[in-house]
Amino acid sequence: MTDETRTTGRRGSVLIVGVGASRGVGAAVARRFAREGHPVAIAGRNAEKLAATAAELIAAGATVATEVGDGSVAEDARRFVAAAQALAPLAVAVHNAGSNMPAPFLKVTQARFESHWREHTLGGFQTAQAAIPALLDNGGGTLIFTGASGSLRGKANFSPFAAAKAGLRALAQSLAREFGPQNIHVGHVVIDGGILGERLLTFMPDLAEQRGPDGMLDTEAIADAYWILHNQHRSAWTHEIDLRPWAETF
Repeated sequence: MTDETRTTGRRGSVLIVGVGASRGVGAAVARRFAREGHPVAIAGRNAEKLAATAAELIAAGATVATEVGDGSVAEDARRFVAAAQALAPLAVAVHNAGSNMPAPFLKVTQARFESHWREHTLGGFQTAQAAIPALLDNGGGTLIFTGASGSLRGKANFSPFAAAKAGLRALAQSLAREFGPQNIHVGHVVIDGGILGERLLTFMPDLAEQRGPDGMLDTEAIADAYWILHNQHRSAWTHEIDLRPWAETF
């Protein structure tokens, strides 16, 4: 949080890159910040899902801008930041984009490996390159990257995802060391477990019942962690936080 926001109560804009269905992490983060009075710019590749999520936010009283595009493309990333800045000076940027397509390593094509790298690692790079100049101009702010179990360890059949997420984590570390002294709080959130959201449950509809109560990460609880990161005093910033259900082994 910038000193200006802390002392005046001014609410800067929040950009979330990687917003799809309402039951997803990106939408939950948008709701959490909007509830506190921040205008939000949400960006994603699926226009229909993005529009539905935006409609829900607006119905709840939020100020919202939507941008359809690919966060791994520099021009799109700059457009996303411009949309947020049009609402209010950018205070927070979140990179939450990227999918996972597990497969045995010998069946992984170069195209699939590259697509993971583009969505996660290159997308994080483009989001950061577009957002950091705005954050610097605005006196500082928060830059958060969504990580995963694969950020820390490579699981069998997850080689493209793990490689991409590990690269994103290293990028976040470098940015924290370079821009922390310039009042930009860079956070990396390791989501270590199944998320109780549309993406996972579409492919595994019985998973929530199998895991039992609190056996999966609730998207609203994840969003709370992003809110906490943004509001930490800069004398005690957290760079990396890991989130998992209480029943998850690690």
